[in-house]
Amino acid sequence: MIPPLSLLPSGTLHRDVMASIVVFLVAVPLCVGIAVASDVPAELGLVTGIVGGLVVGVLPGSSLQVSGPAAGLTVLVYEAVHTHGPAVLGVVVLSAGILQVALSAMRCGRWFRAISVTVVQGMLAGIGLVLIFGQAYTLADSAAPSGGLEKIGGLPRLVADIVSGGAARSAFAVGTGTVLVLVLWKRMTGRFSRMLPAPLAAVALATAAVAVSGLPVATVEVRGVIESVQPPGLGDFFLLGEVAVLGTVAAFALIASAESLFSAAAVDRMHDGPHTDYNKELMAQGAGNAVCGMFGALPMTAVIVRSTANVQAGACTKLSRVLHGVWLLLFAALLPATLGIIPVAALAGVLVHAGAKLLPVRQLGPLWREYRGEAVILIVTSLAVVVTNMFEGVLLGLLLAVVKTAWETSAVHVVVDDGASPRIGVRMTGSATFLRLPEILDPLEALPHDRPIELDLSGLQHLDHACRTALTGWAQQHNEAGVEPVRVRIPPSASA
Repeated sequence: MIPPLSLLPSGTLHRDVMASIVVFLVAVPLCVGIAVASDVPAELGLVTGIVGGLVVGVLPGSSLQVSGPAAGLTVLVYEAVHTHGPAVLGVVVLSAGILQVALSAMRCGRWFRAISVTVVQGMLAGIGLVLIFGQAYTLADSAAPSGGLEKIGGLPRLVADIVSGGAARSAFAVGTGTVLVLVLWKRMTGRFSRMLPAPLAAVALATAAVAVSGLPVATVEVRGVIESVQPPGLGDFFLLGEVAVLGTVAAFALIASAESLFSAAAVDRMHDGPHTDYNKELMAQGAGNAVCGMFGALPMTAVIVRSTANVQAGACTKLSRVLHGVWLLLFAALLPATLGIIPVAALAGVLVHAGAKLLPVRQLGPLWREYRGEAVILIVTSLAVVVTNMFEGVLLGLLLAVVKTAWETSAVHVVVDDGASPRIGVRMTGSATFLRLPEILDPLEALPHDRPIELDLSGLQHLDHACRTALTGWAQQHNEAGVEPVRVRIPPSASA
């Protein structure tokens, strides 16, 4: 809970207020840009940001991380809206929030820490690539193809449209200028960048440039907060009878939970205050998504960009993230018309930059050198997200991670003692699973049939059914041609 303002030291109160303003300035362009990229009204991004501040901000869990719409769910929201229609958004987000609350009640929050970090990095990298390829078209005010491969295949045509001039070139100039400001802002402004965050500065400069030059570029469509909010009707919940919609609910809940809790772990390393209670944070995120679903708004997660800005701006308590929600509410209520002058290409530039930051470019080289299998999982997961969709890509990544782990933990060693004794001794150690059958059977089948054999399995920690059956079959074949039956020592502790 937030302590009463009268109990806060004056310095703490001042730092929280200033941090809330910084987070608000970071949140506005991101909330609007994510909504536009998700193909929903821009105001719904603000609604999710408001709920993230006023609802999640006061609940227990993490103390300094900030919640709101996240670029990581943009692709999934876009797919859901275009596959099942806009009415499904509120139903899916509400159901995902309830599922998160249920997972919290079962104290499953800490289990999200067991998800392969490489799969999560691959998921985020795939999302980053999809954002870059998709928003590249929005940079030029062009319609993007539907599939990931189609987006990549259409890039030559997009380049030709930009080179040919006209509106596409003007919009592309605005978008790429936005990206350049985002990249160079801290270098150009130094400490001043904390007072005026790069996303707001980039969008503001792009908006001013368009207003002064009169460039023919598309701007954000303004509908009004009241008109944009569309709570799900009772009939919309019948959509939950479709398997595809239930899969989307599960994807929303699991991915939002994993991203939030990984963000919490990262934010905890940035400050010396109380660390996150993962089950309570999962409950808070679920409550926030349930409220967002009631308004038909975007799903939320804890957002590392806003959370980092909050910590770096000197926030001390939860008050900063609650106040950032208050500022968003005031902005949505008093200044919604200002959204109508923002160029869509500028928001696309913000998301292209956000997508590029999701790519683990610096980490991939060391990961490849030290843990090549993990690097393969990361690359395959990210490409699968681009080629198929986020849910199937993550499932493939998790499957690869499980197979890799099973392969590594099933290491088995076969030692053949062909000494002076007439009997050949074969000793196995490690874990004998079906994945290692070739390594087990090849040396056994190469043994001579005219000498007695003793097979010692007492050193095995695990012996699965497939290996037990294969060894029994080999012993029977050897016995039919051998001079003496194979003697097998199977430990009673070896599980089958």
